[in-house]
Amino acid sequence: MTLGNKISQIQIHNFTTESGAHYPVINLSYQVFGPSLNTAPTVLVNHALTGNSQVIGDQGWWNDLIGESKTIDTLKYTVLAFNVPGNGYDGFGIKNYQDFNARDIAQLFNQGIKALQITRLFAIIGGSVGGGIAWEMAALEPKITQHLIPIATDWKSTDWLIANCFLQEQILANSSKPIEDARIHAMLCYRTPASFSAKFQRTTNEELDVFNIESWLAHHGTKLQKRFQLSAYKMMNQLLKTIDITRGRDSFVVIASKIEADIHIIGIDSDLFFTANENRATYEELKKYKQNVSYQEIVSIHGHDAFLIEYNQLHNLLATIF
Repeated sequence: MTLGNKISQIQIHNFTTESGAHYPVINLSYQVFGPSLNTAPTVLVNHALTGNSQVIGDQGWWNDLIGESKTIDTLKYTVLAFNVPGNGYDGFGIKNYQDFNARDIAQLFNQGIKALQITRLFAIIGGSVGGGIAWEMAALEPKITQHLIPIATDWKSTDWLIANCFLQEQILANSSKPIEDARIHAMLCYRTPASFSAKFQRTTNEELDVFNIESWLAHHGTKLQKRFQLSAYKMMNQLLKTIDITRGRDSFVVIASKIEADIHIIGIDSDLFFTANENRATYEELKKYKQNVSYQEIVSIHGHDAFLIEYNQLHNLLATIF
């Protein structure tokens, strides 16, 4: 039996965040694609900042990678995706976004896995903040998954990333067009100078009398504003800023070496957000203590967003796992 696009809900009761905020009920919504739950190996897909549980289908954001006879084959695997509470996709908002950090969301996702009676996931895969939440999930529950696949991310937010999230926060709080302006700034972090040069070559839009790069950025801002809520952007930006599996705990090596999963780190050579150097350092450190860890790299001029662009490379890097 294959399940389609229905959004289902789990209610998580009496949840207390790390910062001590108490929520009597949190709605955790999810979608399932492929065979029904617990009839095939389950792959959990964690969405990125503006993503949601709709990983495939009409509005699916990872159609190139997931689906029938694709890299993650929905004839063979059950694909599960949660919505980060407060991402707005399920109509459920969170006002006090600062109550939450990335680990709280990982905790909620882990509770969701238990509620769905999944004893062990085949894989957790996620790009960017979704990959950071994947790291946090495995740190909390070292036996939760057979494969951990963090893409274009790391186990912690660096100072550079925190700085950009801080600027995003300022824009979201103070701009008269917060979503548009924050998106325009974010695109400069998601892509690279080389990517822009290749795409636009300093051309102009005669009609509007602006550079094509300007009209493209404005278009992305408007497009996001139409489908994304301000509260959701604030929430997701807060999570991106707070990834850190070591906060209030042991060292990275102590925590990560307890994770039983095969860890497949995938970096992007031109990523300005989660740099390849940080990813390599994570790998070098971890492989001293853990056998089943690998590092692979997407080579692209497109920067952080390459995990949504370079499908052939991603397919080749993931094919052996799936």
